[in-house]
Amino acid sequence: MSDPSPSPTPGPVRIGIDVGGTFTDAVAVSATTYALLGQVKVPTSHGHADGVAHGIMTALESLLDDIGVSADDVGFLAHGTTQATNALLEGDVATIGVVGVGSGYDAFATGRLRSLGKLRLDSGHPLPVRYAALRDPEQEGAALASVDRVLAEGAEVVVAVEPFSVDDPRGELAVLDAARTRGVPVTATHEITRLYGLGKRARTAALNAGVMPRMLQTADLVERSIHKAGVTAPLMVMRCDGGVMSLPEMRHRPLLTVLSGPAAGVAGALMGERVSEGVFLETGGTSTDISVIRRGRVQIRHARLGGKETYLSALDVRTVGVGGGSLVRVGGGEGPGRADLVGVGPRSAHIAGLPYACFADPAELEGARLVRISPMVSDPGDHAVLDTGKRRFALTVTCAANAAGLVPEGDYARADARAARAALAPLAEALGTGVEEAARAVLHKATERVAEVVEELVGDYGLDRQVCALVGGGGGAATVTPYLGRRTGLEARIAAHSEVISPLGVALALVRESVERIIPGATHADVLAVRAEAEQAVLSQGADPAGIEVDVTVDPQRNLVAAVATGATELRTKDRTAGADDEETARAVAADSLGADPGELTEYASTGQYRVLGLVRRPRGPLGRLARERTHVRVVDAEGVVRLHSADARVDTLVASEAEGRIKDLVEERTTYGDGGALPPAVWLLLGPKLADLSGVLDPGHLVALASAEVARRAPGERIVAVMEKRR
Repeated sequence: MSDPSPSPTPGPVRIGIDVGGTFTDAVAVSATTYALLGQVKVPTSHGHADGVAHGIMTALESLLDDIGVSADDVGFLAHGTTQATNALLEGDVATIGVVGVGSGYDAFATGRLRSLGKLRLDSGHPLPVRYAALRDPEQEGAALASVDRVLAEGAEVVVAVEPFSVDDPRGELAVLDAARTRGVPVTATHEITRLYGLGKRARTAALNAGVMPRMLQTADLVERSIHKAGVTAPLMVMRCDGGVMSLPEMRHRPLLTVLSGPAAGVAGALMGERVSEGVFLETGGTSTDISVIRRGRVQIRHARLGGKETYLSALDVRTVGVGGGSLVRVGGGEGPGRADLVGVGPRSAHIAGLPYACFADPAELEGARLVRISPMVSDPGDHAVLDTGKRRFALTVTCAANAAGLVPEGDYARADARAARAALAPLAEALGTGVEEAARAVLHKATERVAEVVEELVGDYGLDRQVCALVGGGGGAATVTPYLGRRTGLEARIAAHSEVISPLGVALALVRESVERIIPGATHADVLAVRAEAEQAVLSQGADPAGIEVDVTVDPQRNLVAAVATGATELRTKDRTAGADDEETARAVAADSLGADPGELTEYASTGQYRVLGLVRRPRGPLGRLARERTHVRVVDAEGVVRLHSADARVDTLVASEAEGRIKDLVEERTTYGDGGALPPAVWLLLGPKLADLSGVLDPGHLVALASAEVARRAPGERIVAVMEKRR
């Protein structure tokens, strides 16, 4: 993302606001170029009568004033918030009234949900649950009486639970109507997920209910403030899977905002940095959140909350307790060369209440001694700090990265090199090494666990190391990512404007919706219906129909049909400096990712938005000459980004009017058969600006049906490119 050129009329803007525990950050991005136009930081207003809504409005007004645009110029406004996450972490949730519907065995099954009150949140507090049984929801007044019982016991929000409500929700609907009669917030399990599994479904709905009253109050305050400010764009809210949702949808399912902090950073990397394959590392002062982007998609799993798995589909993020402020830990004896480096973190300078040594005046560090402390009473006394006789300073990972010369000019974590070297000098003396060697030893120790997690993720998700990049975000990005790249041998870079990567992600995020269904023996019509439901969900939240992409996965072993739809709230027209018609650029990018000479590549297909290039190779290694040749393919988009890569694919250019029958023939021709039955190729279709991902569909019939649905929307004479990868 490039810096903006000065302009008195920036045009339509997209606003992203990230509400953190301490600060609220806001950014403005051009809706046509994605250039960062401005950014502001204000304290998060926890103590204000309007809560965090006051800080959001303060940030918005200051930002618009700074960049010189009016509220009318705001075409998109979204905010991310840690409010729901913090409520679960701190145990600050509403008392939940669970109304269990059913008789006979169903009554027994729902009665066991009283045990939800034993679920302990991360704070150690139990989930506050009250329970009432509803035997016959069709009996007049019965549902209302059950709701009144939990309200009388102190419930502030109601959850309707019924076995098999995903098939027949009438009992839960009766509870919803009764609760609304009493004017109390209410949710039902069939509204949260349509997957079976009563316990997990009820647990997810209960957690959703627990954060609902507070989130509803904040939503109302924010919405009123936005309207008062004259912003007419619909307010969107960041989800935990990297997309945004409308405010009405957030009121319905506030739990989707839990864990949305890391998701905002990944969205910034995905949209702003155009990462197609890589590991994103968001480094703050205390920790690093690590997540994966594979073939242009964030990787999602069901989140664990309160130590239990839920049906909340959230970013798969692994957190390591190392950040820019992590303290160096030193063991061994006193005196030159007698100490040894035993660890880095997880305690940070913030906990110790000390400033970073590398941000001190170099003169102030002259004669400083290395001493060891316990930041907290329960901590070991091996945390190294510098004592000048007048002040103490923390020796941190940021100090080491600056001393090693790995923090680029202008970076948020950049310090005076003289101060950084002066900070590391006492440690180097204690270790018996030079300053740079000591700095690199600290970085090596700091990145040990981070490197382990990165390698785990690369293996777990089958990332292609040839195209995999490490992308750093957050204020401490330069303290971890550059050294980690050297350590792992992966390309490493720091995201532009990394210190505001989260609000940037909020500003650039797409509307997203996920639909999951358990459908034994799913027919083609069933699969297409799930796809249509996901597409309609983002349409109803304002997504432009021309840009909606729907990825479908069909898992026959679990009878699971899942669809994820994404789309922008308006058709974005980003200016491109390298178009798809720039063959030289596309060829150079593809060649670089393949480790080949541009002249070796063959262009297999091209459209107005994509070029498909590659080459034929035999697998490397001693047995490679005996293996069959494989076609390595790279799909390069109009911005010179590799959007799709394959080590064994075939490429065909089709005409839309004939594509349906041709795709069917190609799938049949390239389907392999084994003990597990038919295994079709993984398929991607290039359709205008869209890259339709059908690789998650394993049934040949479902695959052809979905491909036909995509093709049917194109003009008869339009060229369509099919990329089909042989599965292993």
